[in-house]
Amino acid sequence: MPWPSRKRDKGAVADKKEPDAKIAKTEEETSDKEEEKSAKPPAGSSKSGWKNWKKAKESESGGEESKITYCHWLLKSEPESRLEKGVDVKFSVDDLKAQPNQTTCWDGVRNYQARNFLRAMKLGQQAFFYHSNCKEPGIVAIVKIVKEAYPDHTQFDQKDPHYDSTSRKENPKWSMVDVQFVRMTKRFIPLSEIKAHHLAHKADGGPLKDMMLFTRQRLSIQPLTKEQFDFVLSLEEEKPH
Repeated sequence: MPWPSRKRDKGAVADKKEPDAKIAKTEEETSDKEEEKSAKPPAGSSKSGWKNWKKAKESESGGEESKITYCHWLLKSEPESRLEKGVDVKFSVDDLKAQPNQTTCWDGVRNYQARNFLRAMKLGQQAFFYHSNCKEPGIVAIVKIVKEAYPDHTQFDQKDPHYDSTSRKENPKWSMVDVQFVRMTKRFIPLSEIKAHHLAHKADGGPLKDMMLFTRQRLSIQPLTKEQFDFVLSLEEEKPH
């Protein structure tokens, strides 16, 4: 690819709203330096929105509860320039759209749990493209998996900021997938709005109550259930708060 390691977990930094997060290189320390702690939910409650959405879904499915499985994803990437070991790790949705066939490898992930999520991705599954470590983080687009996990070439490149001297070509530690742009969301869905629903769902049992964006916010690769994905996607039809 013409750029090195734009998407990653190793050395991840916090969004600007969380200045106390630390840069780290191990699984325990790894941080996308997410901004959830400081993102303020908009005024009002999302309970009615969740109940109306649930009623519509139950009507469509005959009242059956959807099976809890992870079949969608949320991928974080930084839309603003930031140097890591002298390399700019910026990669926005516009950068993705500018690539040949609007496709890129999702390289540079250096967290074991995030890597395992990459390895669990299946061809054709969809994911939210999430802008992180910026003035207003949130979901901007939808992408799909077009190539399942294979060895991440950056782990063997000594000039790459995510080079791993302990990884061996006969037994690579790190993996990546290829993703392709599908479409922009109908509107930007900010973290603050998603958090408002998450807090309401914690109280009334909605689908976002255990969303990893808030329970494991430091991970740059996060799984979503179908119910979580569908609910967040439904927000693009609503007027922003």
